[in-house]
Amino acid sequence: MAMKPVSWILAVILALAGGAAASAADRVEFAGADGTRLPAWFYAPSGATPPYPAIVFLHGCSGIGIGGGISATYGAWARHLNEAGYAVLAFDSARPRGFSTTCGLRQARRTMLRTRPADAYGALTYLQARADIAPDRIGLMGWSQGGGIVLLSVNTASIGRPTPAPGHDFKAAVALYPATCSKTLQSKPFTSVEPGTWATIAPLLVLHGARDNWTPAGPCRAFIAGVAGRGGPAAIKAYRDAAHSFDAPNLKLRRRSGPRLKDGSTPLIGTHAAARADAMRIVPEFFARSLK
Repeated sequence: MAMKPVSWILAVILALAGGAAASAADRVEFAGADGTRLPAWFYAPSGATPPYPAIVFLHGCSGIGIGGGISATYGAWARHLNEAGYAVLAFDSARPRGFSTTCGLRQARRTMLRTRPADAYGALTYLQARADIAPDRIGLMGWSQGGGIVLLSVNTASIGRPTPAPGHDFKAAVALYPATCSKTLQSKPFTSVEPGTWATIAPLLVLHGARDNWTPAGPCRAFIAGVAGRGGPAAIKAYRDAAHSFDAPNLKLRRRSGPRLKDGSTPLIGTHAAARADAMRIVPEFFARSLK
């Protein structure tokens, strides 16, 4: 198993607030398209009547959490979206493939980019087989690497989409500070898209931090502007003073040890209260336009 110590401190911080949410979830399992069995956590909305609309979560390069739990960021979002009437399915794409983290690990990162779009569609298939889920009202949401996987999944030439395509595909998608958000990285070999022709099958919202030096907002802005300019239902909002992981609850702004950027610096991560509050407001509103 690939074990790297670079992210364990962050994982502990992010896991602290996630344990209660994880214990309240149903532990389930489904198969990715490559046959890998993926452990998952299913959160049903309380007080709602099934069949529910649902949202699939895609974690970042640090993984879903540690110690069998869910990180604070994903736990907080699951509770928030449950309160808005959505079921949530969060799952682990890393540990079943032998990774504790894929941050800064080039080959592991390539494996994730190639396999995780199919994981997203495995999750869609799993949810559509449940009697308590509305099969035509399922969205997709991802963070950092998982945000990049959102883009690799919902494009019209996704390598993860099964053949034949599902009768009901993802109806809306949100990507927070996504990796691979550029014209170059959203083309071959991770999709079948020719550069400059990327299009989405569903409305797409990207939320970014303008201070993000790990997955910079500039290339992502240009990429999404190109999609929108071709008539695609895509939009991006960048928060001026926010860095990577701006939506994490109570994460002090700091330099993250471990991954090194091209200029030799380390990523700046941390909560930005105003950006987090705005994201928590607009994401349910965005999903409601397509899923309710």
